[in-house]
Amino acid sequence: MKILHILRHAKSDWGEPGLADHDRPLNVRGLRDAPRMGAALQRQLAPMGIHASTARRAQMTLQGLCAGWPGLAAASHRSEPDLYTFSATDLLAWLRARPDDEEQLFLIGHNPGLTDLANQLLPALRLGNLPTAGYLRMQLPVQHWASVGDAAGTLQQQLFPRDLPPGG
Repeated sequence: MKILHILRHAKSDWGEPGLADHDRPLNVRGLRDAPRMGAALQRQLAPMGIHASTARRAQMTLQGLCAGWPGLAAASHRSEPDLYTFSATDLLAWLRARPDDEEQLFLIGHNPGLTDLANQLLPALRLGNLPTAGYLRMQLPVQHWASVGDAAGTLQQQLFPRDLPPGG
């Protein structure tokens, strides 16, 4: 079995006209939600390396997770140009190319790709939209990443910022 963790980047700022999409930062809500999600996830997961899109908002989300989950900061994280995509097909191809010695992968990326990927891997989920800073953990019934998507996975956890207590 493989475990896939996905988290959509936190809420981004659209306030600077003409700024390239790749360069958009987080807004106030995103800066608040990323550490809150990190604090919540640290109560349930061991620190692990995260693969994040190279987009500024994804990198800032990773920084926010680490701020809320100090043990995560010591893990080895990777900025992945191929995760700056909005396509589930691209994400699936990236996953299928992962080495099998990694039993778990944690990705920070973008919509609609992450929502579409979740619905493809978990057909019973029928997720309308993975919200900003929304997290899913899924168990995939495969031994090799190259086989991801060949059989339906199981949702192990869903956590969205709106599920967190105020200030927590």
